Amino acid sequence: MMDSLDELSHGLANLSMFPFFDMAHYVVSVMALREQPGALEVSRASPLACWFSSMLYCFGGAVLSGIMLAEPPVAPLSNGTGILLASLLWYLVFYCPLDLVYGCAARPPLRFVLSGMKEVTRTWKVLGGVTQAHSKYKDGLLVMIAIGWARGAGGGLISNFEQLVRGVWKPETNELLKMSYPTKVTLIGAVLFALQQTDYLPLHTHHLMLIYTTFTVVNKTRMMLTGSAASPFAPIESVLHKTLFAGFSPYAALTATEPCEPPANGTSLQTKDESAKKSD
Repeated sequence: MMDSLDELSHGLANLSMFPFFDMAHYVVSVMALREQPGALEVSRASPLACWFSSMLYCFGGAVLSGIMLAEPPVAPLSNGTGILLASLLWYLVFYCPLDLVYGCAARPPLRFVLSGMKEVTRTWKVLGGVTQAHSKYKDGLLVMIAIGWARGAGGGLISNFEQLVRGVWKPETNELLKMSYPTKVTLIGAVLFALQQTDYLPLHTHHLMLIYTTFTVVNKTRMMLTGSAASPFAPIESVLHKTLFAGFSPYAALTATEPCEPPANGTSLQTKDESAKKSD
């Protein structure tokens, strides 16, 4: 049993993401953009803005992590094959005759498969970011976590900038204010892989890859099958928030509003008026 799991983990670690898993990532990312309010109108009014937004959805993690590591943010453009493949899939999702590509990819069986393949690529992106940061900052645990998080969830973290490309400004959708499930699970993965790279977590890399990938794929499939958007981390988050961040504030007494008291003679005046009306 353990030998089989070890072989499976090695096989997963040696799995190539190009082209099929990368294609799944591009298709799901572009579909997520298309399903944003107003995205179809933008695709008709300004195909260039729509294409640029799609590239941010597909390569946002590489752009953000590059900026954080003081590398050229245009470096992802050097991957000509990836850009061409993502651009082709962007065109097919938005402009295919009779909407055939989007209609087929949006059907539940195929969408489940594509979403699961995208979750597999999340593992490689997070691990790639952590190892890249580890090669430059051997003891920089927080740097590894930040770069791994940015590489795996960069599209969500720069969502406000992507919205500006489409002429939308919604600061309340900032991922740091209200993190979505992909951003949370990517952060957890970055923490785990950073701990593993610095020997604080006694696991082999390929074993952790198998555990993390299985969790993300299974949980994503469960959420899609049940139609639930609730995060599986919600109970833990609630307990931690109530325990650590929702205590009594010393400033509550300063900000509380005191109820207004009625005038002292208000009752007596009202009583006199009522008695006068009764006598009339």
